[in-house]
This record gives sequence, structure tokens and C-alpha cells, in this order.
Amino acid sequence: MKRKVTKAIFPVAGLGTRFLPATKSIPKEIMTLVDRPLIQYAIDEARAAGIKEFIFVTSRGKGALEDYFDHSPVLEQELRKKGKDKLLEEMKMTNMDSGQIAYIRQHKALGLGHAVWCARRLLDPKEPFAVILPDDVIAAETPCLQQMVEAYAQTGGSMVAAMEVPADKVSSYGVLDIKEDMGSSVSVKGMVEKPPAGEEPSNLAVIGRYILDPNVMKNLNKMKQGAGGEIQLTDAIADEIETERGVYGFRFRGQRFDCGSKAGMLQATVAFGLAREELRDELMGYLEETVAMKAAAQ
Repeated sequence: MKRKVTKAIFPVAGLGTRFLPATKSIPKEIMTLVDRPLIQYAIDEARAAGIKEFIFVTSRGKGALEDYFDHSPVLEQELRKKGKDKLLEEMKMTNMDSGQIAYIRQHKALGLGHAVWCARRLLDPKEPFAVILPDDVIAAETPCLQQMVEAYAQTGGSMVAAMEVPADKVSSYGVLDIKEDMGSSVSVKGMVEKPPAGEEPSNLAVIGRYILDPNVMKNLNKMKQGAGGEIQLTDAIADEIETERGVYGFRFRGQRFDCGSKAGMLQATVAFGLAREELRDELMGYLEETVAMKAAAQ
């Protein structure tokens, strides 16, 4: 019987250098997308998928990220006093119960696989676990990880979220070599991390959502260096391909934004802003006016 996925790892130890100077004092993960930090979108998605325990792999300078999930009695009291019940409810969504969240330090930047490995002692060695990269924000009617949990109930093994990417972008991703295409899911016969242009096995790229068999953590124990001299999570997952458990790619339904880049963050801000009823008209009016002015100036 397949076990439920109840624990998720959030690797958030990166320095966020692409957003300097802002990230000199602010962890990238609490930079806001409209009015919520990136990490809140990841937490909300995990909760919708049934995750009960949240493990953050952090590094020096991430104190503000940890503080974000603490209760703020003074602020809550003020909101209650002023009758701002809607804001109070939104604030409560940012709180974590005692024992529900844990923080582990990654002292050296040795790759995503190493970051995940740092959380090994907080996982059940017999249960699957999820990994969520907060930089990848996915707008979807049904949250991406929830879609994956439902598909995982049928496949077991290890599962990665995947999406088709343009040919000129493939070398920036881990890419799947497909054994069998089953529609929304594919069985995998190979995984290549950032293949050279022209050598990619497909254009189906892995993005930042994973449901992993516990044996993946054993594979990470080997500390095998991969692309860039780092310990790659992709390599540890690929070691599962020839086992009876297998590896699967899942084509999620939704739009992914790379909020690890400035352009991606701006695109997500526009998309999520337009999705908000109270912001849509004013924002759309501004965008239309700006486009019209630029067109007239050409």
C-alpha cells in the first residue's frame, strides 16, 4: 500500500544574488508577489496537497524568513480591535503551529541534492516526501502538488513535475528521456541535468516540484558529484529509474513562473495582479495605456 505524502522540504538556503541589493538584508523567499511573499504561495500549495510537516533548509541571514511564520499577538490584537476581520484571517494563514515547522542549516552551497540531504534526519525512512522550490510559482486551478499527489497514488515510485520548454531553453533544465508517454504522466528511462544544446533527449523539463521515494535519500548519502561539481538531486532520482519503483514525470495543469529571475518575478506580478478582482481593472488600464504610449512613440 502506498504511503501518504505528509512531509515537504523547502530548500531556501540560496543567497538570491540575482535580486541584489534587495536580498542583502531580505531573504528572497519573503519578497512579495502582489501582497504575499513567495514562500506563502509554496506553503499554501503544500497545505492543499495534504502536507502536515514543513522542513526548511536555510542558511545564514534567513532569520526574517523564520520570523514570518511566528504569531504576532500585538498585530492580531490591533486588527481585531479595528474590526479588520478579513486581514486577521489572512494573517492566521501565515501562522504555523508549534512542532509543525522545522529549520535545518545548510552550511555550504553544495547543490540542491545536498540541501535535500540536510533534512534526512527529520524524515521517516519508510515514507515518501515532497520537495518544493519556492522560486517556481505555479498558477493553477488545482495546486500543482495536489495534482501530483493524486497522480502519485496511481504510480508510486518517484515523481517530478514536468513541462515542455522551447528548444533554446532546454539546456537550462534537468530534462527527461521518456520511456512511455501516458498522457499527463510519463515513465522515465533517463534524466539529464542541463544537457548541451543539441544533445537533449526531449524538451520535457523538470521544474521545482517532486514526490520522492525514501530510497532517493539513500542515493544522496553517496554524495556523488554531478553537473557543476555539485550534488544533484536529479542524479539521485535517476538512480531510481532501473528499480521496480521507477520514476515518472507529471505534466501539471497550470502556468509556471520562474520567480528566481527578475523577468519571471515581474511576469508573475502582472499575472497574479490581473487575477485579483480588486486590482484587475486599474492594473489592466495602466498596462493598456503604457502599451499605447510606447506604440505611439515608435
